[in-house]
Amino acid sequence: MPTDQPGSAEPDDLADLRARLSAVEAHAGRLALAPPPRRHLGRASLAAVLLLLACLLTPLSAVALWAKSEIDDSGRYLATVEPLAKDPVIKAAVVDRVTDEIMRQIPVDSLVDTVAPADQPLLRSLLGQVGQTLANGLSGFVRTEVQRLVDSDAFAAIWRQVNLDAHAAIEKMLTGRGGGAVEIRDDTVVLDLAPVIARAKTDLVDRGFSLASKIPEVHTSYTLVQSDAIPKVRTGVRLLDLAGFWVPVLAVACAVGGVLAAVRRRRAAVTAALGMAAGALLLGAGLSLFRALYLDRLPAGVDQAAAQAVYDALVRYLRSAVRVIVALGVVVALGAWITGGGRWARAVRRGWRETLGALRGLGARAGLRLGPVGPFVHRWKVVLSWAAVAGAALAFVLWSYPTVLVTLCLALVLLAVLALLELLDAPERPVGASP
Repeated sequence: MPTDQPGSAEPDDLADLRARLSAVEAHAGRLALAPPPRRHLGRASLAAVLLLLACLLTPLSAVALWAKSEIDDSGRYLATVEPLAKDPVIKAAVVDRVTDEIMRQIPVDSLVDTVAPADQPLLRSLLGQVGQTLANGLSGFVRTEVQRLVDSDAFAAIWRQVNLDAHAAIEKMLTGRGGGAVEIRDDTVVLDLAPVIARAKTDLVDRGFSLASKIPEVHTSYTLVQSDAIPKVRTGVRLLDLAGFWVPVLAVACAVGGVLAAVRRRRAAVTAALGMAAGALLLGAGLSLFRALYLDRLPAGVDQAAAQAVYDALVRYLRSAVRVIVALGVVVALGAWITGGGRWARAVRRGWRETLGALRGLGARAGLRLGPVGPFVHRWKVVLSWAAVAGAALAFVLWSYPTVLVTLCLALVLLAVLALLELLDAPERPVGASP
């Protein structure tokens, strides 16, 4: 005879609930994959266009901010060019250029005028016999003194002061306006080394080489950049400089508008974040490709190593901006995905809540009482969470020049604040309930 046992129907009920849950999840999956209804096609198209514009404007935004900061911020400009004064390749090139120019300007023939007229024919004969040896020795002496200057702190100070006094130089290099030590001549960007030569002349005189005092004021140029693309680049940078920070604002506005117009906003947010990160990666790849093409097309007489060092210094902060945008895109995409309704996202959130709930329970068993704080956080948890997100976003925007480290630290601080809110989340117990 069949016997009824308590709880014998529980396995069947549990299996039925699991079957219904699987059916609901399968139906949700089909809905997620199904095309949007016809009435949503307009919104979807608008969202797609706005998100595409955001992705395309991202690399332009990075270049615009880089150009604007280099032109308007003298401190940023100095941080860009100061490392060149310590680069061994640049120092060697400067030594060669300054030594050659000084040797061309030293009036060796005036040595004859310093002796008695009767002895001048003999001295001219001796100079003719040992002229090359004398020139080599003199060149070695001058090179040694110039090398001593370039290796000293005085050279770094001269380099900094020249660029500080002529900050308009970077404006001229990028836009063709202004003045200063940097000039554009057709397809070449050159740096005037006159202050370095003047200081080397003074040092030579101080070392007892009085003939150097007769060197006139010399304005010699050192090639920084040489490319037939400079006129085109200058025109593009001028447009970006005029646009200023409005290009990044427009990119963010397109991204936000695309997310708001989308039917599935979380998925659109993930797409926007990853798409903008991809746009920044394309810019980084373009910088590397242009670097290779630029070095390959340099004339035969240009120092390749020095040109490479200058290029890397000029685009250093632009590469940093690329890394920041990629890091920020990954963080935003991860945050949007975790808040979604996917199976793995729900599992992550459930594990997050259970872990922090277990910690809260341990604290309660240890005698920790939240008092009125727990119910307050429980009531305003959503508002407080969004306030934390807004605070992190505001800190990132107001940070002068955020780096990847700053971006990750802000994300970790936000995560810590959200974890703290979860730990403090304790609903108010009903009256008479046991603790």
